[in-house]
Amino acid sequence: MLQILSENEKAVIHKTAMSILNDTGVRVRNKTIYDMLLAEGGVPDKTDNLRVYLNEQLVSRFMALCPRQFTIRDRMGHENLIKSNGKSLYYTANATQYLRGTGKKAVEVGVNEFTDFVRVADKLENVHGIVGTSLKEYPPNCRDFAGFRIAAQHSYKHLRPCIYTPSGAEAIIEMSDVILDGKPLKDNMFFTLGYSIVSPLTWTETALELFYRTRGYGIPVMINSEPLAGGTSPVTLAGCIALADAEVISGIVINQIIEPGRPCIYNSGFAHVFDMMTTLVLTGSPENALLQAAGAEMAQYHGLPSASWTLSDSSMLDSQASFEKMLTTFVHTLSNISIVWGIGNIETSKTISPEIAVIDNEIIGNCVRFSDRFKVDEEHLALDLIKEVSFNGSFLESAHTLEHFREEIRYSGLLNRSNRGMWEHDGSFSIEEKAEKYVNEILKKTPEFYLAGSQIEKLESIRNKWIKRLNG
Repeated sequence: MLQILSENEKAVIHKTAMSILNDTGVRVRNKTIYDMLLAEGGVPDKTDNLRVYLNEQLVSRFMALCPRQFTIRDRMGHENLIKSNGKSLYYTANATQYLRGTGKKAVEVGVNEFTDFVRVADKLENVHGIVGTSLKEYPPNCRDFAGFRIAAQHSYKHLRPCIYTPSGAEAIIEMSDVILDGKPLKDNMFFTLGYSIVSPLTWTETALELFYRTRGYGIPVMINSEPLAGGTSPVTLAGCIALADAEVISGIVINQIIEPGRPCIYNSGFAHVFDMMTTLVLTGSPENALLQAAGAEMAQYHGLPSASWTLSDSSMLDSQASFEKMLTTFVHTLSNISIVWGIGNIETSKTISPEIAVIDNEIIGNCVRFSDRFKVDEEHLALDLIKEVSFNGSFLESAHTLEHFREEIRYSGLLNRSNRGMWEHDGSFSIEEKAEKYVNEILKKTPEFYLAGSQIEKLESIRNKWIKRLNG
């Protein structure tokens, strides 16, 4: 396992975060939750009626209520245990633009583009969750639940809608009853929610209303801090992480006050870096990887599940996209980050591409194989076999090889593992061309639906009702 921070450094970072919460406080733009914090021991600021100071006793009391692990599902009933230092799950990501193949021209994401992307992601074995995104055909305040219906129709995988209004989350909960055909959500948690604090240290009305209106179901929430090193946080990575720790902890405390025992995912892995040369946000730099790994270690310090984002700043499918994705994915896998966003995502999260998702899927497979390492025991050392074969033959024909080669050597249908003659005979395809071919093969097939016709009709009715309610 990768280690960025020593135990002492983690303790110092957390001590700094507690000082931030105690001496600087957080701004809470919701009167109900502001009053709830005061009732539990938060201290109001004398001049700022939004600011609350959180002391260590209050923080410790409510952090202790947060579950250290919990289970989520996909709609085939497969369960995943979400815990600190556990298996990494990989999700897609939200975006506003859509790109195909090796093209350089992106288009705005709409229903057709998102549907195609979900259909491809549904077939990738290393993608565990589908993240919702913006859809141009719908009003901005309806895009969360409109996209949720599309994702549920075209994928069985765990769903993570991006919420644009608290009402959107309520619509999604109503839709979930149709999707589950009446089965209780608490026992079939096929979607999760989340929201980001605005750095530095400000919880918006939208975020707080989302947490409040979705209480009572036990829906896991991802508490996101997205500090920008050099912009909305100190440029020093230690200062950035300390601020993020304070922000995430404040969100966990708020959620435990609203709904004691609600599962929370500690996410400081959305931290970014401000490029002083271009004034752009960086997401694929080595500093991002350092922040993400350190964020996972802080989550593990608290005994909580973690989240992060693997990204690239490239605007197309090229070598930059691949090596930046490889760096951040490798770091995530070695850091045992619980949930990793960004599959198929580039351009600082502005763009999604099904071909990039296919290549990301391959990157994950290789990173996971490395992190799994190998067994060292009598069977795998194979001393008797070495003595038996020695100078008299090949290990290829042995039963031992037949029994173990699949577990020891990872194979790929995407990477070139042929000599030049075979590669030329098969068409001389690059990995980008193979990815595009794979995407085209999926999309030319008849779409596979994971909902019955009656369920689709009910979801469309709920969607239309909420669109009318929110937009008149």
